[in-house]
Amino acid sequence: MDDKEILTGFKSGALGREQAVALLTGAPAVPVVPAVPAAAAVPAVRGVPTAAPEPPPARVPATAPAGGGGPESAGPYAVTALHGRFPQADDLEAFWRTALDERDTASAPPPGRPAGTEPGYFLDGVAEFDAAFFGLTPERAALLDPQERVLLETVWHTLEGGGYTGARLDALTTEDGEPRDVGVYLAHGPADHALLAAEQGGEPPAGCRGGLSGRLSALLDLRGPSHCVDSGSSSFLVALHHALGALRAGECAAALVGAVDLRLHPARQVAGGGEGAGALLLRPLAAARAAGDTVHAVVRAGAVVHAGRARAADVTERLDRRTAAAGVDTTRLTLRETGTTAAATTGDTGAATGFVALTRAVLQLRHGTLLPVPGGPAAAVWPRPCDAHGRELPRRAAVTVRDTEGTAAQVIVEEAPRTRPEPGRPAARPAGPAGQGEALVLLSAPTPGHLAATARRLAERVGRADASPDVPRDLAALARELRLGRAVLPCRLAVTVRSTAELAAALTAFAAEPGPAPGSAPAPGSGSGATGGGGVRHADLRSGTGGPPLLGDLPETGDYLAALWRGHRLDALARLWLAGVDVTAGRAAGTGPVLPLPLTPLLRRPLPAARPRTDEQER
Repeated sequence: MDDKEILTGFKSGALGREQAVALLTGAPAVPVVPAVPAAAAVPAVRGVPTAAPEPPPARVPATAPAGGGGPESAGPYAVTALHGRFPQADDLEAFWRTALDERDTASAPPPGRPAGTEPGYFLDGVAEFDAAFFGLTPERAALLDPQERVLLETVWHTLEGGGYTGARLDALTTEDGEPRDVGVYLAHGPADHALLAAEQGGEPPAGCRGGLSGRLSALLDLRGPSHCVDSGSSSFLVALHHALGALRAGECAAALVGAVDLRLHPARQVAGGGEGAGALLLRPLAAARAAGDTVHAVVRAGAVVHAGRARAADVTERLDRRTAAAGVDTTRLTLRETGTTAAATTGDTGAATGFVALTRAVLQLRHGTLLPVPGGPAAAVWPRPCDAHGRELPRRAAVTVRDTEGTAAQVIVEEAPRTRPEPGRPAARPAGPAGQGEALVLLSAPTPGHLAATARRLAERVGRADASPDVPRDLAALARELRLGRAVLPCRLAVTVRSTAELAAALTAFAAEPGPAPGSAPAPGSGSGATGGGGVRHADLRSGTGGPPLLGDLPETGDYLAALWRGHRLDALARLWLAGVDVTAGRAAGTGPVLPLPLTPLLRRPLPAARPRTDEQER
């Protein structure tokens, strides 16, 4: 609800004075709205399920600092990144198609699952992991619980999809300037892997389950609060509730909320059992819009209660009363996603149930289409509600999950704010002074193999620019996004091009013939690197050699790099990049809205079998 809608609601009497002031200023709302049970129904409007999708999520150019605290922390909160793995669907697009088509994703147990495992809804490839990408040895990775490995990969792709694994992540600061101020709130299933290891006489997983969030925070260098939640099926929504509280209190600039549940032990794989993993990134909506983040949806309010001895229907009414007290009009709800609706697509996913239900809600808000309900209505166009004057209001949904032990949680989500339709993505501009000119494109990865795979995937995506509207055509914007949104890693490439077509050709040639990578670090001070296919220069800096000594640690480095960017000294910047300097730190590197780019490919490999426990370990 923007300022105009708030004022209109106040004038029409739909909002009280205290509520209007709270929404305009970010001050806590006064609980004056009486309880009104929300309708958990699908609107009567029915139609063809292939409604035209809504415009892309809103983005606004960056104009404000990204730190936490202050009035903007009071809410509402934007979902700025979202990624998940589901049965027979490894990303959100595949999951949406599966749910829309009502495809049954149940299957026999994948290869490698213990004998006696019943059919169910499984994730593929959970025994494989890209240890090298995360700087782990295969032996060390084999000691991690598979749930931890799956969630680590999922969280990385969540942050990367939102443009927050590089300079933007560093810019999420506390009020005292501490970077990477991201809280981590995780939900996870039982430790099946530890039980299997004990039964088979193998080495137990490293660390305790409760330390999952701490280990992930340490590995990704995230410095906000870090907590694990275990409240059964409601775990993810409870974790989300805690994350909202931390943002509201200014304890972190952003909150990463994730969930994973794998049914690895045969005793836990019952009829209808499922698996899932996913994560999202939350930021105050005002900060997200100022920074140009993608806004997938808006979280308006959340609540957590316990059933006590009350009926399930009473619990839902209590949750609605609490969200209404937070200033959210629950009478506008036209969709309620629950554990039951989530199970229709993925089975019972345990701790990840809330994530599946929330993802279903967000995708329905995005597409303006209501998913089919098992035993109920078919898919349908979802019209926006209107106020008393006929003006359209944002679609809004409740996501409610109650665990069998009684803990119930709910969040209210709303579609992303609409902006004026963009006139269209800019067409490819001619090279030369009147066009976009040359741009320096920088890529990095943990190993040469990852670098080649990353270049190949980006080339494939950019090469479809003329055929797909969601592919970036603006070369300068693409180069800027790679600088700001991607992590700086030791295996690097640099190429100067004048068009996206030229970039696609150069990266394709490099991926096919990357040239000598190991030992190709430039000599100190040279910064030239090796040259692969397509004339792409690259360097492998894993040995830690090469580059101007201590240049990256000097306080004057930022000013120097900023001057190079302003002067368009692309060759000098490329040499420094290949010599080991983080040139993305320059203040003139550019800012702007997040641009969707393909995720970095993970090169998953089978891990070594768990080692049997020794007599010394038994003692």
